[in-house]
Amino acid sequence: MEAEVKRRATSPSAQLLAIFDVFDEWFQQDDFEGCSFINVLLEMFDPSNPVRQASAVHLANIRTFLAALAASAGIEQPDDFARKWHILMKGSIVASGEGDRLAARRAREVGLMLLESHGLG
Repeated sequence: MEAEVKRRATSPSAQLLAIFDVFDEWFQQDDFEGCSFINVLLEMFDPSNPVRQASAVHLANIRTFLAALAASAGIEQPDDFARKWHILMKGSIVASGEGDRLAARRAREVGLMLLESHGLG
């Protein structure tokens, strides 16, 4: 995802929004099955389970990428922003799994509002 987002946009705020463009294409695929990392977290409750731990690490790496984009965009609390953005991302994946094929577009709209609340967008 990171490489595709960087290919599609140059500014950090545009790259953040491009995540949802990538997601939109993913959600439209006939074989969309959601995110295996989210699925693992929802199905494996034992925090000591190595598969759950690996999934949590992967998701944390995504937040690190988001925080770096937020910091590059000049957002004062990039970790807090990254956690909010990640909620939008994960929520759109779950909504798409429920059948909302426009979930990424809806999340992008909310993301734009979040960026605007930080003086970006």
